Parts: sequence; structure tokens; C-alpha cells
Amino acid sequence: MAERTLRGARLGGQSFEDERGIEFAARQQVAYRCPQSHEFEITMSVEAEVPAIWECPRCGAEAESVEEIEREVKPEKPQRTHWDMLLERRSEDELEEILTERLEMLRGGEIGPAHLHRPKKRKKSSAKG
Repeated sequence: MAERTLRGARLGGQSFEDERGIEFAARQQVAYRCPQSHEFEITMSVEAEVPAIWECPRCGAEAESVEEIEREVKPEKPQRTHWDMLLERRSEDELEEILTERLEMLRGGEIGPAHLHRPKKRKKSSAKG
């Protein structure tokens, strides 16, 4: 019996909820215009913070609000280099000392690629007779 009640009901494609007695949230229409002169409106809640820009549904360009809402300017951080991050951890005097120490170790054969510190092989001379 239960199988017959859902037959032909197009599940997922149709809602059986009734809109009677439901109070919708207060809404507003916000108009935008893109550089290509496309104009469109977006429905938003009255309580929502209205953005200054919105993507144009036709061309995808940044459309600006017709009410000329000011864009939020985000402060840009200066880009940090590896040197800046290194100086946050050590002073230049410490870095100079470490460099001198490591160069001595490299020249003494304690560190570095092994091929720089192996004794050179002698080439075998082939006797032709």
C-alpha cells in the first residue's frame, strides 16, 4: 500500500510544503552595473551587509553597485623575504659567525659533498704492446 502513495510524485522535483502561514524575511533589491553596461538586481536580506561589487551573471566581470557603496579597502602586508624571516631569528653578527664557522668546516672536509673530499684516483696507464 505504501508503494502506491509515492507513485508518480516526482520525488525531489516537487515540494509538497505549503507556503501559507509562513512569514518571509524582509528583503531588498540591490542593483549592479558591470563595465559592459549589463544591469541586474540581486535580492538580499535587509539585514545583510550589501557588497560593493558582484559578479555579472552575463559576462563575469566585476559589477559595481548602482548605489555606489564604497569598496572595503584591505591593508596589504609587505611581502616578507627569506632574509627578513632570517633576521627575525638571528642578528647579522650571529649570521656572520655561523657563515665563517661553516666555511672552515667545508674547507676542512668535515661537511659538503663527498666528491670534493675524496682523494683523486689515478688513471691506469694501458700498456700497448
